[in-house]
Amino acid sequence: MEDSLTRPSSPAGLSCYIAVSQLLGLTVIAMTGAWMGQYRGGIAWESALQFNVHPLCMVIGMVFLQGDALLVYRVFRNETKRSAKILHGLLHVFALVIALVGVIAVFDYHRKKGFADMYSLHSWCGIAAFSLYFIQWLMGFSFFLFPGASFSLRSRYKPQHVFFGVFLLVLSIVTCLLGIKELLLFSIQATYSSFVPEGILANVLGLLLIGFGLVIGYILTRDEWKRPPLAEELALSMDFKTLTKGESPSGSQ
Repeated sequence: MEDSLTRPSSPAGLSCYIAVSQLLGLTVIAMTGAWMGQYRGGIAWESALQFNVHPLCMVIGMVFLQGDALLVYRVFRNETKRSAKILHGLLHVFALVIALVGVIAVFDYHRKKGFADMYSLHSWCGIAAFSLYFIQWLMGFSFFLFPGASFSLRSRYKPQHVFFGVFLLVLSIVTCLLGIKELLLFSIQATYSSFVPEGILANVLGLLLIGFGLVIGYILTRDEWKRPPLAEELALSMDFKTLTKGESPSGSQ
């Protein structure tokens, strides 16, 4: 009871922005599913509809779940750092697995149809985003979850990890926008300029993707919304730091 009273509450406005981000993210997923279902015939693996697995999986994995993983340290402010790290890493794993299904779907579809691969800007950005995302996860696991990296190594790598986390979300959203444009030009190029419903839905989807990224970015860049270290974490951090420097924890007091 006393411990819950001493823990700080969420800063003013944070909960509202978190809620808006989730509303935007879920709306983006729903609109992508509606687009594939209403205008592209639906989703299936063993048919010509296999391609439609790709945009839905990439939006869920590389945008929504990746964005939510970045918010873990803002949302779970009073949980232990270890718990937040594990949840952060698991969300990225789920995002990678779902995105991998989307990547396999589009390559398999192209193979069955005899279409060329990796010739468009969308595909180049997409494979770069997925590959860098996987590397980012491996680096994060090695430095922050695997119990081998020293405090100094973690401290030096952390700014790069944070920067590339935000960069990869931006790159993923840009890739989605390129994909939306590409799919529209392939499917309704003749009628796109006539403001057909499918084109309008896809354009609104693009705007919502941008909105999702902006809200996530705003939350991450507010210094006062960063997760404050708990008292026990500060003590453990100081002990770990002195131990990695070859000193005893008690000698620094």
